[in-house]
Amino acid sequence: MALLLALSSVLLLVGPALAQSPDMSYEDYMAQVQACPKECRCPPSFPNAVYCDNKTLKRIPTIPPHTWYLYLQNNLIDVLSIDAFRNATQLRWINLNHNRITSEGMEEGALAAMLRLVHLYMDDNLLSSVPANLPSSLEQLRLSRNRISKIPAGVFSGLDRLTLLELQGNKLQDDAVTELSLKGLSNLVQINLAKNQLTTMPLGLPITITQLFLDNNAIEKIPADYFKGLPKVAFLRLNRNKLGNGGLPKNVFNMSSILDLQLSHNQLTQVPMIPSGLEHLHLDHNQIKSVNGSDICPVSADALEGYATETAPKLRYLRLDGNEIKPPIPRDLMVCFRLLRSIVI
Repeated sequence: MALLLALSSVLLLVGPALAQSPDMSYEDYMAQVQACPKECRCPPSFPNAVYCDNKTLKRIPTIPPHTWYLYLQNNLIDVLSIDAFRNATQLRWINLNHNRITSEGMEEGALAAMLRLVHLYMDDNLLSSVPANLPSSLEQLRLSRNRISKIPAGVFSGLDRLTLLELQGNKLQDDAVTELSLKGLSNLVQINLAKNQLTTMPLGLPITITQLFLDNNAIEKIPADYFKGLPKVAFLRLNRNKLGNGGLPKNVFNMSSILDLQLSHNQLTQVPMIPSGLEHLHLDHNQIKSVNGSDICPVSADALEGYATETAPKLRYLRLDGNEIKPPIPRDLMVCFRLLRSIVI
């Protein structure tokens, strides 16, 4: 009785305000609160959210119809059935991280009715393949640390709103990441393929990519014209691969778009050529013994005599620790890169 009285008091306080809300009427608010699953929390002050996390749930409870944000992380859920969200078609955000969902446990079309779903989190599950029949409204898909080894052809068809794809920590090999398997991602901005089993640079990436993360693979070389098909790459991470000098063609990074280049923990003995627009360069923990500023300067020696700060190379941060380089910092390096603010040796 005390609980009912308390709830009534809350409803009296927030009800009139919610009745004027364009998102939820007072009647819908009442229905939402009353339909809250007993296993979950539904804060009256945030009626569109349902918290069912950390409850050792094995099945998804019946979700109220006006739920936008659903938190189901850290449970024991192993099946995502087509009935799981039958009533909750207004969902925008689903967090299913840290469960036990397998590809076999995902029924076909389980999420197809979620026509407003924008964020889907399924990190740390047991998926072996990228799920099919995802809603076309999706903008972010996070599938890190599963067991994914397959990206079925056409699985991303219709997902032209997707801008972020997280696939790090899976079992993807070179033949799994192809132009055919990634077809449909016409607006993808960020893709994370770190900690997989790649030995070559992935082919067929959308030309819209600006952030490409490939850390902790076994990549040995980059084709000379690789980035001609990726004219917008601004952030490139290739830390902890097997790249040596022979695997980096002279002008492979000659891109006007790139701002941040990370090549830490590789097998380089020389500093690669870099474009004048690069702002951050990570080369720590390689086998570099010396740095010759004249050799790596993207501006010719003649142009160094009086070029303006506006046209100077943009490098501001350079990390070289974990190599065989000893101080002092070479003068010609500072002459070229006049905007440098931090050098770690």
